[in-house]
Amino acid sequence: MKLSIQTPKKALKSLLKQKPLRSEIDIFKTNLIRLLGKVNEIEREENQKNHIRDFLRDTFYKDTNEINTKDSKDLVIHLGKTNKDKVGVIIEAKRPSNKSEMLSADKPNTKALQELVLYYLRERIEEKNIDIKYCIATNIYEWYIIETSYFETLFARNKPFIKEYEQWRDKQKVTSDTKLFYESIAKPFIDKIQDEIPCIYFDIRDYETVLRNDKKDDDKELIALFKILSPQYLLKTVTPNDSNSLNEKFYKELLHIIGLEEAKEGNKNIIRQKLDDKSNASFIEMAIKKLRTKGIHKVNDKKSFGETTDEQNFNIALELCITWINRILFLKLLEGQLLNYHKGNKDYCFLNIKNIHDFDELFTLFHSVLAVNVKDREPNIQQKYKLVPYLNSSLFEISELEDVTISIDNLDNSETLLFNSSSILKDTKSKNTGLNTLEYLFKFLDAYDFASEGAEDVQEENKTIINASVLGKVFEKINGYKDGSIYTPAFITMYMCKQSIRLSVVEKFNETKGWNVKEFAELYNKIEDKKEANQIINSIKICDPAVGSGHFLVSSLNELISIKSELNVLIDENGKTLRDYEIEIINDELIITDENNNIVAYNPQNKESNRVQKTLFHEKQTIIENCLFGVDINPNSVKICRLRLWIELLKNAYYKAETNYIELETL
Repeated sequence: MKLSIQTPKKALKSLLKQKPLRSEIDIFKTNLIRLLGKVNEIEREENQKNHIRDFLRDTFYKDTNEINTKDSKDLVIHLGKTNKDKVGVIIEAKRPSNKSEMLSADKPNTKALQELVLYYLRERIEEKNIDIKYCIATNIYEWYIIETSYFETLFARNKPFIKEYEQWRDKQKVTSDTKLFYESIAKPFIDKIQDEIPCIYFDIRDYETVLRNDKKDDDKELIALFKILSPQYLLKTVTPNDSNSLNEKFYKELLHIIGLEEAKEGNKNIIRQKLDDKSNASFIEMAIKKLRTKGIHKVNDKKSFGETTDEQNFNIALELCITWINRILFLKLLEGQLLNYHKGNKDYCFLNIKNIHDFDELFTLFHSVLAVNVKDREPNIQQKYKLVPYLNSSLFEISELEDVTISIDNLDNSETLLFNSSSILKDTKSKNTGLNTLEYLFKFLDAYDFASEGAEDVQEENKTIINASVLGKVFEKINGYKDGSIYTPAFITMYMCKQSIRLSVVEKFNETKGWNVKEFAELYNKIEDKKEANQIINSIKICDPAVGSGHFLVSSLNELISIKSELNVLIDENGKTLRDYEIEIINDELIITDENNNIVAYNPQNKESNRVQKTLFHEKQTIIENCLFGVDINPNSVKICRLRLWIELLKNAYYKAETNYIELETL
C-alpha cells in the first residue's frame, strides 16, 4: 500500500472560501503553541494523547463533542456530547521519539496503521458504526489523516481479511493477543495492497514561524491547518457550503425594508405587502404614495399590473422597488470587490449615508456616476466619486417604467422606518427604534460582509457573508412573489450542466471536425488548434425555458469555463494558455487555484494577476453574449437573470489604465 500525500490546502478546496473569524484563529494559535510547549519526546503515550485531547477539545469541540479514550483506542471524537454517541474520528497517538511505530509516507505499514485498521474494524463490525469519518495517526508534530472510505473498501469489505479478523477475534487462532493480529494478519495483508490511498499530511513544526510572530497578515497561512482539524472537516458537520443557501435573517429584514413579508398561502409561500407596516416609510409604501400623487396614466399596459388601481399601484411600485434594490445590492457587491482589490482601504466604501445622504444623491450615483464614463462626468462628480468606476451597463440606465412613473429621487427623504422585530441593528439597550429609511438600508447592508468573495483570509469582523449566489436566491424569491418560487438546488444544476454540456461539446467537435470521439476525456489529446477549439465550444447554445433568477445559466457559464480549462484551451488575448492554474467547480462555484493550491485573488498591481483576471472576464463575456439564453413567463425574471450574469462578470472585473485615470471595465 502506498500513501498519496496531500497538503491541507489541496484537500480543503470545498472549504477554502469559508473564512475563519479572527477570534477563532487567535484561540487556535494560543492552544497550538501550548500543545507544542507540552511535547516531551520521552513522555509516556498516555500523556501525549491527553495533550492532543485538550488541544482539540479547547479549540474546536468543547461543549459540542466528547473527546476521550474508548476501550483500547487512544482517542476518539464522538459525534455528540457524550460517550454514548457514535464515534466519528479515531486517533492513534505516538510519542515523537517512537519513530519505528509511527507511519510515514515512505513506510506506511507500521504499527500505527495496523492499530488504526483494528480500531476501525472493531467500530465498524462490532459496533455496526457506519458514521466514522476519518482515521488519524499523529505524534503531535506529524499528522496523517485518512478518510475511512478507503478503510471500508480495502479492509471491511474484503471477505478473506474479515474472515481472518473474525477468527482471531473469536480466539480461533493460536493466540488472541493484538501482536498476532498486527504482525501476522494486518501487516502481510497491507503489504499486498497495490492501491495508492490519498492521505492528508502536515507537520506542525513547519508552521512555528507563523505561530510565534505577531504579524496578522501571516495568519492566513494557518487557515488550512485550522480547517482540517475543525468539525466542519473531520466530522463533516456541514455539507461543504451550498453557496446558494438562503440567509433567512438577511432575507426577512430586506423584505421589511422594501415593505414586504413572506406568508403561507395554501401549500406555497408567497410574498405580499407587509400588513402591519404602520410607518409608511418602507420603499414600497413611499413609492405607492408617490404614484397615487403623480398618477400612472402614462403607463400604456396598466392592465398587465392588475385589474384595480390599488393592484396596479402595488405591482408598479414593486417592480420599481425591485429595480432600485437590485441596483443597490449590485453596488454593494461592487464595493466589496473594490475593498478586496485595495486590501480593505475604506476610501473605496462609497455606499453609505455620509456620501449618499438622500434619495436625490442616490439618483445621481445611479445615473450620473455609474452610467457615465469617468472622463465625461461633471467636474464636481468627478471629484466626489473619483474612486467609483464607470459601469458600462444598462442596469443604470433609467428604465421605461421609471421614465413614465417615478424614479428613486421622488421618494421622501424625511421618513423614519421602524426596525424589524429581529433586526441585526436592534440594540436592546438603545431607545432608538428606527432610522431614516435610506440610512437604515445602508447600515443594514454594512452589518453583512459583501467583501469575502475571493482569497483565502481571516475574517476580521464577525459578519455573515453575503455573496452573489445568496442574492440570486433572494432575487428569485422576491420575483416569484405571486406564485411562490422554485429554486433548483446547486447540486442538481451542477449535475445537469456537467452531464449535458460535456456531451454537447463532444458532439460539437465530432460534427465540426469529423471525429468519432466517444468520451469527453478523449478530446484533450485530439485538440491541436486552441483558438479553433474555443470557437467550437463558443458555438454551443444553451437556453433555459424557465430562467428564473438565472441559476442554471450561471452553472452553465461555470461549466463552460471549467471545460475550457480541462481541455487546456483557456487562453488570453495573445493566445497564451492559463496553464499554471487549476479551475474547477466546487459547490456550484468556480474555484481557481495556483500551483500551491492557493485561491487566486486579483491584484491590480500584478501583471500576471491582471492577465488572469482579464482572460476570465472576456471568456465570461463571450460565453454570456454567444452561448447563454433564457426565457420566462415572468418578464422580471429575465431582468433578474441578466443581473445575476452581470454579477458573475463583476467577479472578474479588472482595472485598465487609460490616460490619467483608472477605469474598471465591467459590462
